[in-house]
Amino acid sequence: MDWIRFGHPHFLYLLWGTPVFILLYIYAFRQKRKAYQRFSRHQFFRRLTESVRFGRQKAKAILMFLSYIFLVLALSRPQIGTTLELVKRSGLDIMIGLDISASMLAEDIKPNRLRKAKHAISTLIDRLEGDRVGLIGFAGDSFVQCPLTLDYAAAKLLLDALDIDTISQSGTEISQAIEVAASSFNQEEDKYKVLLFFTDGEDHGKKAIEAAEAAANQGVRIYCVGVGFSNQGVPIPLRGANGAFRGYKHDRNGEPIVTKLEAGLLREIAQLTGGNYYQATPDEAEIGRLFAELTAIEKREIEERQFTRYEDRFQYFLAFALLCLVWEFLLSESRSNKPTPV
Repeated sequence: MDWIRFGHPHFLYLLWGTPVFILLYIYAFRQKRKAYQRFSRHQFFRRLTESVRFGRQKAKAILMFLSYIFLVLALSRPQIGTTLELVKRSGLDIMIGLDISASMLAEDIKPNRLRKAKHAISTLIDRLEGDRVGLIGFAGDSFVQCPLTLDYAAAKLLLDALDIDTISQSGTEISQAIEVAASSFNQEEDKYKVLLFFTDGEDHGKKAIEAAEAAANQGVRIYCVGVGFSNQGVPIPLRGANGAFRGYKHDRNGEPIVTKLEAGLLREIAQLTGGNYYQATPDEAEIGRLFAELTAIEKREIEERQFTRYEDRFQYFLAFALLCLVWEFLLSESRSNKPTPV
């Protein structure tokens, strides 16, 4: 039956208790009848029971059965489809690339670049509605952490799992991340595709610009959010599992490694593809501006579906159950409320 369904169908198993109640009532009536027949010869007993209407007792029992059945049906939450709705949803395909190289542990923006980027991405996902979102982790290599999906909760869960230990290959290769993201989009479309980068831009390769140009030819628009500060280099702290500071990262010569934001490269990548560059700030004001720009982009209709919305109808069954209970309570078993004189 497509026109009706139950929100809590497991409560329907309680209906198996109805035959048990019926058998108990039948047994009780038979025992009462046997007792009446046994003592019916005594005038005193006949005078006490002559006002009792056994037919009304049966009616009261039937009302109790009906109230039980209606209560079970109300608990099962019956729903009837009465409304047809036409759902139209439009949006973009958004791949988000998160830099998980060691330089993202720098603490020039608190608590560090990586955690700040994760929080900003999570804030952006919370604002999305109708857009498919995917995640890419990249350092010296790149991989798809989450394919394009509408399940934002799952995307955020997979975002939390990304860490600098996820990829063993050190360095930052933005070109590979661009290529992986471009291959994740629908190749038959030449628009509605957006790639967001959250990185410090320290790309040690020379192919990022070429990869950006190729992505632009496929209709991919790239936006970059620079995480960190470019005024001076900062060391990369090393911390233990409990967060305790263990010193700074050093190169092979024993010199401390410093890192700074390479905003110039990120700006060039964004401009080549028609996107924009944003600087990460402590109050994440850039996320609001980025979201506003994404909202202004032309969106495609992702899904159009006609379905039946089911309306809850448990109220009627609950009303019938209460009506039966009130009726059973008011229904008298005797012909008169006056006591029969002995």
